[in-house]
Amino acid sequence: MSALFAELDYRPTPIGPISLRRRRELRLGVDIFEIKLGEEFLMSSLFTASEIALARLGIAALAGNDHDVLVGGLGLGYTACEVLRHDAVGSLLVVEFLDPVIEWHRTGLLPNGATMEADPRCRIVKGDFFAGAASAAGFDPETEARRFDAILLDIDHSPEALLDARSTSFYRPEGLAALAAHVKPGGIFALWSDALPDDTFTQRLRAVFDKAWVEPVTFHNPLQDRPFTQSVYLARKEAGSSAGA
Repeated sequence: MSALFAELDYRPTPIGPISLRRRRELRLGVDIFEIKLGEEFLMSSLFTASEIALARLGIAALAGNDHDVLVGGLGLGYTACEVLRHDAVGSLLVVEFLDPVIEWHRTGLLPNGATMEADPRCRIVKGDFFAGAASAAGFDPETEARRFDAILLDIDHSPEALLDARSTSFYRPEGLAALAAHVKPGGIFALWSDALPDDTFTQRLRAVFDKAWVEPVTFHNPLQDRPFTQSVYLARKEAGSSAGA
């Protein structure tokens, strides 16, 4: 393959074929890593501002130190690596559904893998985030019913644009209520969305959590030379709250 483009891996998965590609963006003079599911682009290392903001905003909303953080969806690793940049984080559990994505990081195909592997606070596990959210056992195969100070989710494109049907019920009130049971009192749930802020979903979060709001994240798209806005939703479970109980 050309030095300007390489398909680094291509695998079947339970939700369709997934591929990892590296290409040279000549106009910008940078190498870009991209993940595709079938013919659909999932993520690109050229656009990471909102994935980083998901971690930054979620952790900024917490008080104190030694936080237990869960990231749902490993992707290119930008959210997880941003979590690990914060000294207030005591542990990070990353839950990823697709074996190839985990392997790409562990074998060094993706550059952020080394950062996560080197940090003793970080553990990556294979699992279905949405099944864990719906169950009493939760997400951590080593600690049943473990709760977290922050749960940061970046899997679907938005609450309305899903990768597959597994997550349909998660974004409904009953699914969000089940998720809230895995958040510690005083903790935060944060959700990445590719779409503009949606007040309907914010109101849905407010019906389950004690407080909810949405932060628009605007960044410059160098390919189109214009600003682009995505969203991070945040919901707080106050200390002493019965939300999700």
